[in-house]
Amino acid sequence: MQEGRTLILSVDRDDDIGFKANIESPVVGRDACLHAANALGLADPEDSDINAIFQAVSLYDELKNRGEDVEVAIIAGNHMHMIEGDRKIAASLSEVVARTGVSNCIVVTDGAEDEFVLPIVQSRLPVSSVRRVIVSQIPNLEGTYYIIKKLLNDPKVARLVLVPVGLAMLLWAIAYLMDRPQIATITVVGAIGIYLLYRGLGIDEMFTGFMTALRTSLTRGKVSFSTYIAGILLIIVGIIMGLMSLLVYYAEIGLLLYLLIFMYGAVLWFALAGIVSSIGIIIDNFFYDRDSLAKVIVFPFFIGAVGLIAYGACIYAISMNNIPDFPYDPGTAIEYIFYGTLGGLTCALLGIGVQYYLSRYLSGVKKAGTT
Repeated sequence: MQEGRTLILSVDRDDDIGFKANIESPVVGRDACLHAANALGLADPEDSDINAIFQAVSLYDELKNRGEDVEVAIIAGNHMHMIEGDRKIAASLSEVVARTGVSNCIVVTDGAEDEFVLPIVQSRLPVSSVRRVIVSQIPNLEGTYYIIKKLLNDPKVARLVLVPVGLAMLLWAIAYLMDRPQIATITVVGAIGIYLLYRGLGIDEMFTGFMTALRTSLTRGKVSFSTYIAGILLIIVGIIMGLMSLLVYYAEIGLLLYLLIFMYGAVLWFALAGIVSSIGIIIDNFFYDRDSLAKVIVFPFFIGAVGLIAYGACIYAISMNNIPDFPYDPGTAIEYIFYGTLGGLTCALLGIGVQYYLSRYLSGVKKAGTT
């Protein structure tokens, strides 16, 4: 017999009980777990988490009848964000341990994904056993259909699989409607390639992080919310100006020159958007986190440096290719790239200097405050 009190723990990592059945976790106790299973069963009878919960209750009854001191509970994560969900699981488990006084646990899961949380559980409570529930389904073709249907109904899988397939089909149809079937394959492959780079390079996570920062700055009443919005508007203006440059200087040229012409019209607006947004971050750090001010003070200087250098480089590269009606000749363009590079380096060095003296000043203030 297991010494101490044992927790029978059902793990719902993607929070189906909360997302579908509106049950807040953690759920502790036999009656509460049965209520959660029934609510989830009524919301989605095909969800495999139902079986995992009933298995946990069944195991609880079995060990209880043997005379063991046991408790049963359900903890859930987050349906859309796995990292936040795992953090929630850790906090919920700590709460359950504090409430029940258990000394070990038996983990019940409905699949391999939930077992990713085992290290989190083991960091807070010894795991004496793992019970994985495998639901019997109709074999062969109907079983495969069921699995595919469940995957496509999952929002995480749907975004990963259906978005690129749907985008490819849409672009293919648009190409034929425009009577340009010759560009259909190139357009589709290019769009899917951009999407894969977007996911593979983590740009989607960067965008999510930006939206989180925007939401946080709004809810906490920070100045950066206004500067973020201003930065977004300036980026939109930059995109419009870049597209207008393409229309003005359009010619039969290569893809790289199209990109350079777009950047020529947009890069200064992009740099201005970055500078405005970073000024908001600096102001927020000045008022709320002055210890980190030296780390962010350099942002507008570096962004301005990159913008100046990129602008001069675009002018020089475009002028050297004799684009019709471009306002700069190669001689003038050399001056622009020289002064742009010089101005960019000066701006960067100025930022480093400001950061250095600010760091020394803040260190002196901190030392003075501790003495």
